[in-house]
Amino acid sequence: MPQMAPLNWLTLMIYFMMIMIMFNYLNYFSFMYNNKNMMKKKITLHLNWKW
Repeated sequence: MPQMAPLNWLTLMIYFMMIMIMFNYLNYFSFMYNNKNMMKKKITLHLNWKW
């Protein structure tokens, strides 16, 4: 039935858009930044005083 063809194209377009949105969403949020607190090393001063 040719009258139903636009609905098929509409569903395919919606399907493609949802896949594209999910792909972009996963690529954007899957990148892990290095935490600045984790990069800092704790500076400990070991002073050996010899009296």
